[in-house]
Amino acid sequence: MADDLNRPLGLAREPASRFVRPVAGLPLAFGGLVMVAVALVAFVVITGDRNAGEPFALARTEPEKPTATGPQGAKSNAADVERSSGVKVTRPAGADAPNPLIIKVPDANTIRLKPAPDPRLVEKSRYGMLPRIGADGGRPAAVYARPIITPPTLKSGAPRIAIFVGGMGLSRAMMQEATDKLPGAVTLAFAPYGVDLEAQVARARDSGHEVLLQLPMDTFAAADADPGPHTLHSARAPEAIVDDLHWLMTRFPGYVGVTNFLGGRFTSDEAAIAPVLRETRERGLLYVDDATSPRSIAEAIATRADLPFARADVVLDADKTAESIDAALARLEAGARKNGSAIGWATGLPLSIERIARFARSLEDKGIALVPVSAVASVKARPSVDAR
Repeated sequence: MADDLNRPLGLAREPASRFVRPVAGLPLAFGGLVMVAVALVAFVVITGDRNAGEPFALARTEPEKPTATGPQGAKSNAADVERSSGVKVTRPAGADAPNPLIIKVPDANTIRLKPAPDPRLVEKSRYGMLPRIGADGGRPAAVYARPIITPPTLKSGAPRIAIFVGGMGLSRAMMQEATDKLPGAVTLAFAPYGVDLEAQVARARDSGHEVLLQLPMDTFAAADADPGPHTLHSARAPEAIVDDLHWLMTRFPGYVGVTNFLGGRFTSDEAAIAPVLRETRERGLLYVDDATSPRSIAEAIATRADLPFARADVVLDADKTAESIDAALARLEAGARKNGSAIGWATGLPLSIERIARFARSLEDKGIALVPVSAVASVKARPSVDAR
């Protein structure tokens, strides 16, 4: 058929035989292949390219660099993730990828104390807000106290140990170490002086520690006669003593009671200590004697005044060595087993905190409950443990 389909590209002539042209051109084709092969061999020899001109690429391998862990590295990683995801993120002009957010989930077992100040339990004074008994009978000693939580592994009536550690508020590092290492059941006593005192007390209470206010008092030692502003001096009139006491009581809210700071002379003088204990009772607080002065008559006066009172049985760091502190803690444990409860007192020194923390972790296994001071403050006339 002579049509366009059988004459492509307008070729009118057809070969006489289908085999004539391929056979005739075979020598020419073979010669061309030989020439190409020779050319490739020459190319490899001259250029050294064993791929014979095929496309190839060179890559350099290096050890992986560690990812930056600082804020800048975190921000870069966040930007890389956004770019690689293919999602366009629009932010205000100049804004960069955000830093990572660390969400701290509170421990479900942490005991939350009642917020302070409770409006029912404060009254205005010329120095600030003073604690008081609420119109409904609420007492700061009860409202601000840490609840008593006894581990289920302990038997009913298990011996109790309370420990309070003083000197808080004078050093942020000391307070930080105490809240980081000591169990929440350990009571912390704050001096009325210090920077950001209210914030430090709030942090301690947020960590589950009930708190006491330390009252600076005069001593028999001339060098310690004036620990700080508004120190309670036994030589002053009762009205002046109460006025200084009010200043001290306004330093921060949320304490369950007060305790002496020094005070060898003051706590041995009934005319001086009696007004302080009466004011403490009338404001719904408790009083804790740290047992550093053998001449203190605070317990006898508190008992007559029906004031919730506690006295340390053992001064834990009278000798500031690890061996002495451990020995004092052993006496404290023996006293709790003998009398049902015992109270230890220590200063907030790093060594004291370390040894107390270690001791406290062992109490549950020994069948002893660690409780806040407020839990044993109403116990009166208990047999004394060696308070050396």
